[in-house]
Parts: sequence; structure tokens; C-alpha cells
Amino acid sequence: MALNKSCIGREYPPVEVRVTGDAIRNYALACNEDNPRYIDAAAPGGIIAPPLFGVVVTWESLLRASGDPEVGVDVMRLLHGEQDMEFLAPIRPEDVITSRSRIVSIETRATGEALDIEIIAQNQNREPVLRAITGIFIRGAKRERSAPAAGPRDAGRPEGEPMVVMSQAIDRDQTFRYAEASGDRNPIHLDENVARMVGLPGVIVHGLCTMAFVARVMVDALCDRDPVRLKRLRVRFARPVFPGQTINTLVWSDGGNDARRRYAFETYNPDGQVVIRGGIAEVAFGGSR
Repeated sequence: MALNKSCIGREYPPVEVRVTGDAIRNYALACNEDNPRYIDAAAPGGIIAPPLFGVVVTWESLLRASGDPEVGVDVMRLLHGEQDMEFLAPIRPEDVITSRSRIVSIETRATGEALDIEIIAQNQNREPVLRAITGIFIRGAKRERSAPAAGPRDAGRPEGEPMVVMSQAIDRDQTFRYAEASGDRNPIHLDENVARMVGLPGVIVHGLCTMAFVARVMVDALCDRDPVRLKRLRVRFARPVFPGQTINTLVWSDGGNDARRRYAFETYNPDGQVVIRGGIAEVAFGGSR
């Protein structure tokens, strides 16, 4: 069944979530974070959430859009293709985050269909904290192919030597810890039998967990460990990461302006295969607030 293009532009009711210090800490630890800004109330400026914590407080909004039966998403053929997140203000304990989701686009591609969902979130002071675009790919959807919409072209690997190379080990139990902290309990991340049933070789790491690991590279190596300076992170998921693997992220300078530096990056598995391609990070100058 094809996705229902009449749903483009559909908006969903707001979802309100109260943030707790425990939720922030649990998410940070589920991503192997050790930054005191996430776990130590005595840290200057107090506790703030890791950049990718925004997925926790907007998870229900994402489900409302992706799970709308009128849209017609087949979750057994669903892949997380892309994620673009703008971090507009830090999220703190006791914040009340209100998020809204909207179907931005539905496109036909050569081997399936692509669905983009936009989420906007703000805190109790009506201050925007996050804007995200989640790109979902539905494998093997059958429909007319006379005029398929072209997807975004892959960017080639940047030229020259990377300015940052960082290796990170994914724990064997990473998916179980991440599922509990994030709320994403899709069985392909937890159950070997289900993963194999849908054509995977085994349990795979959540794409957003891999993205959280990459965010740590940016914060630690480019932001002097100040997470508020990370303003944008965009990734394209090229292939899955598996528990127990070590991933390697390479970062290149990519220009910028008077307010921000821009970086390109890619992440590889132990076999040298790209797992995140065409990555973009934007980092602000100066300190946090």
C-alpha cells in the first residue's frame, strides 16, 4: 500500500512532557556520556540535557505522525533514513516541553517511498528548544514509477585530512539501555528473531543512538565540552551499526560565518564501511548560556 499523499501538511495535536533530572541522567548514561553538564547538579550552569535528549521529549509527537493509520506507514518495512536537528535552546530539569508534528513531504523513490516529519518543540516560556526533520524510508512500496521523485544526492567524502578522528565502542547491551532511556522499544533493536524476520542479520543499534554518539564527538572535540554550542546536527544513515562494534567518526572543517563554524563528517564501522554519510554539524562561537 502506498503512502497517502493527501496527508502532506497534516498537523497533529501538541504533546506536553515534563523533564526530570533522572530522565536526563538516564539518557546520558544510556549513550555512554560522562559530561558533568548532564549528570552533576554542581556543574557550572546546572544540569542540561544532551543535545539528542530532544528525541525523548518529542517521541510521542513523532509516533502520532508516523503511526497515523491514514498515512499508511508499514512499520515492518520502515527504515530511519535521515535526521536533521537544530538545537535552539538547552533543555533543563523541570522544563515542560510542548511539541507538535507535521507531515512535510511524501516522495516516491526508486526502491520505495520517503516520508519527512517535522517536529517543533518549545518550553514553558514559549522559547523554541528544538526543530527536527525525521526522514523515514519505506522499503519496496509498489506504485507507478514513471516519474519518481529524486532523493537528495549523496555528498562525496570531503577532501584532505580530517581534523578530528574519534573511535567509540558500542556496548553489547547498548540497545537495551537506549530503548529504556529513549522510549524507542522497536523490537528490531531488542529481539534477534524479529530483526532476522525483517531481513536484518541481527539486532541493530538505534539510529538515534548512533547519532547521539556522534553528537558527543562534536561536543567533546569541537565545543570544548560545552553542549550548548552545538547548534545543528544532520545525518544520513547509510547502514546499520551492531552492538559490540567500534565506530570511527572523521570530521573536516567546512567553512561557516561570523556566528558559527560548519563541519562535515562521516562515520564508519570496523570494516571501513560508511554508516553515516554526508554529516553536517554547526557549532557556535563563545560560551553557553
